[in-house]
Amino acid sequence: MSTLFVVATPIGNLEDISARALRILNEVDLILAEDTRVSRNLLTHFGIKTPMISYHQHSKLNKINEIIAKLKQGCSLALISDAGTPSISDPGNFLVEKVIESLGSLVKIEPIPGASAVTAIASVCGFAMDRFLFLGFPPQKRKRRQFFEELAKSKYPVVFYESPYRIIKSLKEMGEFDKKSSPFEIVVGRELTKKFETIYRGNLSEVTEAIKNTPIKGEFVVAVKPQ
Repeated sequence: MSTLFVVATPIGNLEDISARALRILNEVDLILAEDTRVSRNLLTHFGIKTPMISYHQHSKLNKINEIIAKLKQGCSLALISDAGTPSISDPGNFLVEKVIESLGSLVKIEPIPGASAVTAIASVCGFAMDRFLFLGFPPQKRKRRQFFEELAKSKYPVVFYESPYRIIKSLKEMGEFDKKSSPFEIVVGRELTKKFETIYRGNLSEVTEAIKNTPIKGEFVVAVKPQ
C-alpha cells in the first residue's frame, strides 16, 4: 500500500523538527513542497537528498493527477508546507481530499505531527484553552466584518493568523466589537520560535500600540478571549 505522509516542519527554529519527520523525509520516494526554494533550505540543513516537486495553491489539476498516479504506482510521498503543519491554512487539505476521493482505502494517509503556531500561542496565552475556535486567516476583502463579528460572539477563545501587512488593520477592525465594560483580553505572537520572537499581552489598545512601536515583520498569531 502506498502512503502519503503529511509532515509538519519547523515554524522557525530548525531544532523543532522531530526525529520521526527527518526519517520520513529521508525514506520517502518524493517530497511535495509548497515552495521548493524554501524547503530546499530545510532539506539541505539536514542533509536530505530526497527528490522534491512543488505543490501549492496555484497547482493545476494535472499536477494533482500526477501525484495521484505516483501513489497508484506504490510510491511513498511526503507533503510539507513552508512552515508548520500542512493542511492548516494552506492547500494541503485539498490534495488530501482528492487523494481520498481517487484512491480511498488503496492509500494510507499518515500524519507526522510537529510545530504549530496555534498550539504554541495557546500554551502561553494565560487563559483557559481547553476549548477554542481556530479561524485561520481573516478574509482579505469581503466578509472581514463577518469574520470579526463571529470572533466577538464566540463563547470560546479564538485563535487566528495574520500577515505583517494587515495585522494593524485587523486589530483596528476588532476594535469595532470591543466593549469598554468587558474588553477583549488578547495575546499576539510574532516570529514564534525565531530569533526575534515577541509575545504581546494586554487589552486591544495596549497590544496595538506595542506592535506599532516595534518593527512589523514576520507572521503573527493572535489569541483572543472574548467578553
